[in-house]
Amino acid sequence: MDILSQAEIRDAFVNCSRSEAAELPMPPGLHEVDWSRREYLGWRDPRVPQRGYVVVPTENGPVGIVLRASEASMRSHAPTMCGWCQDVHLTHDVYLYVAKRAGQAGRNGDTVGTLLCGGFECCENVRRTPPPSYVGFDADLVVADRIAGLAERARRFANTVVGARI
Repeated sequence: MDILSQAEIRDAFVNCSRSEAAELPMPPGLHEVDWSRREYLGWRDPRVPQRGYVVVPTENGPVGIVLRASEASMRSHAPTMCGWCQDVHLTHDVYLYVAKRAGQAGRNGDTVGTLLCGGFECCENVRRTPPPSYVGFDADLVVADRIAGLAERARRFANTVVGARI
């Protein structure tokens, strides 16, 4: 992911007003982010815990999305897999996050949802070395495939919010 300034992050948001984007909190530790190890940037709002934000790089530039988490984590009901990192060894909760679609569709109340790690830990999850499952197992290849898959699933979600046909 390319390095983004605070202004670029705010300008990327597509499903909120410009004034709402100007008021949203920036991710904590933004100046310490290792952008080379990010397929997307995600964070929770410290003032409104059920609100989250993601900025996803797409072929048309970064797309920022305001999300709302479900009232309860999915872990409290049944084991659930994050739709983006698809980690099966989660040590944290997965939430249903819902986003208004961009433009007129969002103003009409259209939304799209996805299951995501509660604290947006996907970028770390896909980089964990998987346990060897057979002789000749190429852990580096598996990690590279998981990184590419995360980037693709995040991009598809962003394009769905924007309204692009996939």
